[in-house]
Amino acid sequence: MNVLLADDHRLLLEGLNNLLTAHGIRVVGMARDGLEAIALARTLEPDVILMDIRMPRCDGLEATRRIKAEMPGAKIVILTTSTEDQDLFEAVKSGAFGYLLKSMDADELVECLDQARQGVPPFSPGLATKLLGEFARLSASPAGEAGAVRSGSPGAKPSPGDSSALTPRQREVLTLVAQGLAYKEVGARLGLSPRTVTYHMAEIMELLHLEHRAQVLAYAGRMGLGGDTPGE
Repeated sequence: MNVLLADDHRLLLEGLNNLLTAHGIRVVGMARDGLEAIALARTLEPDVILMDIRMPRCDGLEATRRIKAEMPGAKIVILTTSTEDQDLFEAVKSGAFGYLLKSMDADELVECLDQARQGVPPFSPGLATKLLGEFARLSASPAGEAGAVRSGSPGAKPSPGDSSALTPRQREVLTLVAQGLAYKEVGARLGLSPRTVTYHMAEIMELLHLEHRAQVLAYAGRMGLGGDTPGE
């Protein structure tokens, strides 16, 4: 896996570089601001871009928008200290593939990058619940929902396939993910490995014709899958 790092803190960049390299992940470039990230993304075409939000000259959200405009298939995962709802929602609207907090441990980060490589967007625990709440708010407002569709925000309506195509196990996985549980927690609840949960999520997204996790959560919210845990 080739990864591009974008953060204005040199010490953090070096630490991430050493960490990822030790886990067999190739860091192909390191950017100190959003403009450098855009330029390096063009030339290096990394598999995943780990992007900070607060950076000089061009912040991570603007850099994400510009990169996605040029390279729609780019997988940009926000890695930040910000737990602000607005940053989370704006990141998804800008086209971010996932949203991770710098408070996570090394093994979790590597696992999340592996999820991204497999096409399953990673989110830190609890953030999916925030997105689900935003979907509910937007769906209650026709004007807000229409605007969300135009801007590509979390409230944008996908055109999902038939949920009856899901197996009972897949519905259990989707329900727990919609409640905001991390894949490791979902696996613990259902007696599955995190890798198996990742596989199920990839299958769910393909079966329902959904492109990213924001659409998965929006779909789950409309289907009422964010309620009680199965079996409880």
